[in-house]
Amino acid sequence: MSSKPFNAFAMAQAQFDKVAELLGLDQPTRDLLRQPMREYHFSLPIRMDDGTMKVFRAFRVQHNDARGPGKGGIRFHPQETIDTVRALSMWMTWKCAVVDIPLGGSKGGIICSPHSLSMREQEALCRAWVRAVARDVGPVRDVPAPDVMTNAQHMLWMLDEFETIHGGRYPGFITGKPVGMGGSRGRTEATGYGVVFTLREALKELGIRAQGTTASVQGFGNVAQHAIDLYQQIGGKIVCVSCWDEGDQQAYTYRKKDGVDLAALRKIADRFGTLDKKKAVDLGYERLPGDAWIEQDVDILIPAALEHSITDENVGKISKRVKLIAEGANGPTTPEADHVLQERGIFVIPDFLANAGGVTCSYLEQVQSNMNYFWEKDEVLGKLDVLITAAFIAVSDMAKKRKLYMRDAAYVIAIARVAQACKDRGWV
Repeated sequence: MSSKPFNAFAMAQAQFDKVAELLGLDQPTRDLLRQPMREYHFSLPIRMDDGTMKVFRAFRVQHNDARGPGKGGIRFHPQETIDTVRALSMWMTWKCAVVDIPLGGSKGGIICSPHSLSMREQEALCRAWVRAVARDVGPVRDVPAPDVMTNAQHMLWMLDEFETIHGGRYPGFITGKPVGMGGSRGRTEATGYGVVFTLREALKELGIRAQGTTASVQGFGNVAQHAIDLYQQIGGKIVCVSCWDEGDQQAYTYRKKDGVDLAALRKIADRFGTLDKKKAVDLGYERLPGDAWIEQDVDILIPAALEHSITDENVGKISKRVKLIAEGANGPTTPEADHVLQERGIFVIPDFLANAGGVTCSYLEQVQSNMNYFWEKDEVLGKLDVLITAAFIAVSDMAKKRKLYMRDAAYVIAIARVAQACKDRGWV
């Protein structure tokens, strides 16, 4: 980990400033887009199971809604900060724009550790968060979704609270709901599958057959598990995964050189994607330090955990064999590390394109909820593949045409679209 304090929002703004310069944006547009339009900070008093009261800090940031209602997850994390939420809301704006869906960018967070909260306490937190922001969210204003350490159950509690307050049924208020309660089939797989849809297209472009390639994955949560699943289906081999260990308060990497067995690992993982150390070793996995995933001699790296994972301090450890990095996580690569990857000619599929499968499927869920008509899983994943593949091709074409790094090309497309929407509305 880098010793310098990391500020995700400063990084998001630096990325924006670079592209604003490339696009020659005027000053009012820059001023509008480099800050969120609205942000909410609230204190949530919760009665705990032992009868005591505890106050939790929580946020909702709405970065920009020129292209449609805000869209973005709500995360439960003990190290959550307002700057991380601001950065994520900004990245959501670009993510919706790059895949060309009619939504803007938002994000929410509660500073808490769900590992140490009972289900009743988590429910109380979900309902309190909705009560705090109920007037400023909704199907036509701002649509939340699950994120780090939140799931379909949390979304359903939030939906129930929102509907109780507004006196009606509004399934389009929130996405990531359980199937049968307004959730979309295919939503669970969507982000991980989206990563592999872009990976498949990138391999085609590099003239590499997916069969026989090897990859190392950071993370073993929902995104990582479904990315591993589809990547193995197209013939790839995963040699290691890493995950956070709550008990030891550190991450570990689990390696098996002849390929990991996804089904076996799923059996020894908890609902947060943490593997049982002893059982993993019993299954023949080597247990290595948490950052060992980045040093593996593989063709592909898939960072699919948290932001700030590839930094100027560890980028030099990436094997010379690595040809491709698919960013399943949000903001995993710092600008300094990006510079090194660009110089080395490693093909990077930027986060807000690679992991846009989640928000794209959330958009499909929202459409289904609003019209109260639901599609079969194959139809959802088929639509997802079409949207993600079209977005990848547009970014790749832009990169070639303007001789840009993939991340810059994706930003150029996304920021130009949002800037144009602000201009067309007469905001700038």
